[in-house]
Amino acid sequence: MSDPNLSHDSNRQQAASHAPARHHVANFVTPSSYLRPSGGSRPTVREHHPPPNSVDREQAEALRAIRAFLKIRTSYDVLPLSFRLIVFDTALLVKKSLNILIQNAIYSAPLWDSKTSTFAGLLTVLDYINVIQYYWSNPDALAQVDQFRLNSLRVLINIRARSLRVADVEKAIGVTPIETISIHPLKPLYEACRKMVNSRARRIPIIDEDDETGRAMVVSVITQYRILKFVAVNVPETQMLRKPLKDLNMGTYKDLATARMVTPVIEVIHMFVQKNISSVPILDADGAVINVFEAVDVIQLIKGGVYDDLNMSVGEALLKRSNVLFPLPATVYVNVH
Repeated sequence: MSDPNLSHDSNRQQAASHAPARHHVANFVTPSSYLRPSGGSRPTVREHHPPPNSVDREQAEALRAIRAFLKIRTSYDVLPLSFRLIVFDTALLVKKSLNILIQNAIYSAPLWDSKTSTFAGLLTVLDYINVIQYYWSNPDALAQVDQFRLNSLRVLINIRARSLRVADVEKAIGVTPIETISIHPLKPLYEACRKMVNSRARRIPIIDEDDETGRAMVVSVITQYRILKFVAVNVPETQMLRKPLKDLNMGTYKDLATARMVTPVIEVIHMFVQKNISSVPILDADGAVINVFEAVDVIQLIKGGVYDDLNMSVGEALLKRSNVLFPLPATVYVNVH
């Protein structure tokens, strides 16, 4: 007699053997799933910038105030109530113009072409240094320096060929030409600053137009120093400019041109021309700055047409510095008559 329980278990085993197999799936999570949102799209990676501190906020606020001030003030506003302006005719001898600059303790002057009655550019100390550099490189032409006129700053005398050859003196010695930028007196001071920045000019002439003749008229010249002083006096927010110059990347920190007290002046002049700079720090034996030799120091050495002093040392040249105070800037036109 068969056992009914055994028959029942056998039937269950047979049924189980005919049932479809169920595959078990493990709950495995890939690492990338932790990096993705539930929607499946990749998140946007945002750079984290630290919040500006009080110094940064004040710096930005001060710059906005200065820009706004420069945009509402004109170039004419910078001029003092009383000033003197010396304008050189382009036919004036370079030697005579140099003596006039020294006598009046100024180091730049607008150029005026009397033949065309037009503004011809701005003569600066660096232009005289360019002439020195040229004649030093071409000693055979030194005899012609007394006949050199301002309108001939771009005429190179080819002594070797015994002929006149028109060329750029600036191109011959690898320097920039005479500054010719200008600004109308009623234009915003901000525009004048932009022109000076783009051209790397340290000063800019103010040129007006005569209402009757329509010709250009030189009003004055404004310098970087006068603009900075004008801003400092009239914009109280300048007190908020507290960030260090190095943090602002202002200045030159690499490939610096330096000299020693025993360095010949002519070597410093070469630095002025090659690097288009107007001053060179003077270092001692330990590398500490003890003085600064400027382009204006060269003018005192070459007055009277004496160029032999350029072989002297920087230390000797600094002893010749003039302590003459700068007079107030009237308008004086100097021509060949």
